[in-house]
Amino acid sequence: MPYPGEFDEYKRLGEPDKAEKAEIWQTAIGLQQADGLTPSEYLIKTAKLNIEGAISIYEVHDRLNGYYLTKPVKPADDRTEEADKVSARITEILSEKTFTFSPAEYITIHKRLFTGVYKFAGEIRDYNISKSEWVLDGETVYYASADSIRATMDYDFAQEKAFIYKGLSKDQITEHIAKFVSGLWQIHAFAEGNTRTTAVFAIKYLRTFGFAVTNDMFTDHSWYFRNALVRANYNDYKNNIYATPEYLNRFFGNLLFGENNTLKNRDLHVSLSDTDNVPVNVPVNVPVNRKEKIINMLRVNPRLTVKELAAAFSVTTKTINRDFAALKNDGRINRIGSDKTGHWEVFLTVK
Repeated sequence: MPYPGEFDEYKRLGEPDKAEKAEIWQTAIGLQQADGLTPSEYLIKTAKLNIEGAISIYEVHDRLNGYYLTKPVKPADDRTEEADKVSARITEILSEKTFTFSPAEYITIHKRLFTGVYKFAGEIRDYNISKSEWVLDGETVYYASADSIRATMDYDFAQEKAFIYKGLSKDQITEHIAKFVSGLWQIHAFAEGNTRTTAVFAIKYLRTFGFAVTNDMFTDHSWYFRNALVRANYNDYKNNIYATPEYLNRFFGNLLFGENNTLKNRDLHVSLSDTDNVPVNVPVNVPVNRKEKIINMLRVNPRLTVKELAAAFSVTTKTINRDFAALKNDGRINRIGSDKTGHWEVFLTVK
């Protein structure tokens, strides 16, 4: 998570209102990692004022709008403003005690999150899309055809609304919820912002069952959540790769029932590249292979931190720093900006 531990003090103080606000802010900020985004230090400071009761969530929005009006024009690939504003909007939505289980609610969440960020906020896409996924070595999931999005959403919502959970075991509940959320995400109703919209909707929906889901799962594992959704919807029979819900089940098992399933992004990754000649059964920490995987990961998410990569490969931060030094020396990567707010520039060939 960006800025780990920033809100822990509010949880330790034991004041329910502050602790709840801190949990929601952590979730909102953590969810930005699903799209490789990192909020600014300014947002963290402003969020703390909101947690402490010094300013309302509406004042948070006003301050962010004013802050970015005075900022110099940023490069097109700098999405810090998006991360800040969407974090605040997620916080506002998750703080509300209202919810309607319907496609209209799902679409409204997208509109509220991304108005002013995407010109198509709250609009169902009218064209087909594909997305390069790190977890699939650059391949894409097949999303719903633009012509069938509304009908598919209506069907999925109707099926879920009619489903009876009574009498199910914990495993059955976990598997069913994972299946519904996975199916909703696979529709990919919007051109961008589907994972964050689906996560916010799922949190609100699961609360209606009495689950307290604003916790460290979405805070610390939002990228795993996205990768698990991808793996639940990807098939490549030629390469013996099949859609599997097991990773998403692990996530929801932890989220709903406090299970202790291991969640590592490296476990989800499939290698389809002809240039990767390392046998499948070679451990992920083979240095040459690891460096190539780091390159692929940074291409998808150029804001990954040393700590996050070390956790993904189960190595020390010193090891990742040595890998970075070697990759920079080879002309494969270059750091743009500061350690906290910058990102990696990746070169496909040696510079």
